[in-house]
Parts: sequence; C-alpha cells; structure tokens
Amino acid sequence: MGKHFELTIGGGIFRWARRAESVEQEAKLDRIYVLRTSEPQERLSAEDTVRGYKNLAHVERAFRCLKGLDLLVRPIRHRTEERVPAHIFLCLLAYYVEWHMRKAWAPLLFEDEDVDEDRKVRDPIAPAKPSKSVRQKKAARLTADGLPVHSFRTLLEDLATRCRNTRRIKADQTSPTFDDVTEPSLLQKRASDLLGLLPVHGTEMRAIPRR
Repeated sequence: MGKHFELTIGGGIFRWARRAESVEQEAKLDRIYVLRTSEPQERLSAEDTVRGYKNLAHVERAFRCLKGLDLLVRPIRHRTEERVPAHIFLCLLAYYVEWHMRKAWAPLLFEDEDVDEDRKVRDPIAPAKPSKSVRQKKAARLTADGLPVHSFRTLLEDLATRCRNTRRIKADQTSPTFDDVTEPSLLQKRASDLLGLLPVHGTEMRAIPRR
C-alpha cells in the first residue's frame, strides 16, 4: 500500500497524501491477475503462460501429499547432516512412484483421463470443466469396464486384501508347506494390468529339511 501514498516526515512534521494517479491505475486492475514473464512471445505464448501458472496447483498438491496423510515427510526425527536429505529424497521418490501409479490407474479412479489433452486446447482463462467421460464415471460410480470407481486410497485398501497364505499339509512341523495365493478379483487384475505387472497366483511347494 505504501506505493499509493506520499509521505513527508521531518522534525515534528508528519504529512501524508494519496497519489491519485497511482490509485487510479491500480483500480483498473481490481480483481484481475496480471502475469508477466521474461520469455519472448515466440517461446512462450500468453496462453501457455497462464497454463504454466495454473499448473502450480500440481506443485501445491505435491507438497500437500508430502506433508499430509500420504507420505508424512514431517516430523523428521533425524539429527545428522546426511540423514535429513536422505529422508527428503525417499519421500520425493515415494511421491514420484505415487504420481505414476495415479496416472496409470486413472481409468479406475475419480480422475479426469482427458484433462491433459483438454488443457492444450481449451481457453486457459475460463473456468475448467470436467470432461464428459469423467462426469459419466462419477455419476454411475462405474468405470468403462463396469468396475467400481475408487479413490487412490480405497483402491490400495482393496488391493491389500490379497494375501499369500503359507499352509502345512500336516500338523507335524517337519511336513512340507506350500504358499497359496488368493485369486485376484477383476478389479485387482485390472489394476495389475494397468501397471504392467505380471499377475501373482498359484501355489508353490516347499519341503522342510529334516534335522
């Protein structure tokens, strides 16, 4: 606010006056964001400048993920100069993995799969609107494959229900054991396919050596 006032301060004197011209110029920009960049027009257009500014929301979301309930980067209970950077690096690496998982699982999540392409062609100043596909997905609560739509957290909870049970043929501790993996549901198989993972299934026999 100081730029809009002219001050006179001296021995026993204090006077101030508004700079009318400055106030008038500022009033023309009320409720308007002005973005300035040092990049030339040939390299960065006005539209791409606005898109870049709005992409800061992704950075803020990343910080919220790091500091919030997902990764809990703080509190840091390390006291050495080497361990603190290592802790931060691991948290960033974990977020990087999560980001790729969200991208791959977008068809199963409440995510707008067309948002990246829409951003390239829509008016960057106008309010963003969800695509037709994501509106249908949210209304039906079903994916295009007829599977239930999840948040990232609930999808992880569903995937966590799969387990590998180690079974023993007899109660005798020397009898062979085998691992029995629960069969994946359609949703779990689809999630594995989107990540490009080979399905884990079947059994494996293991004999216990006699002593």
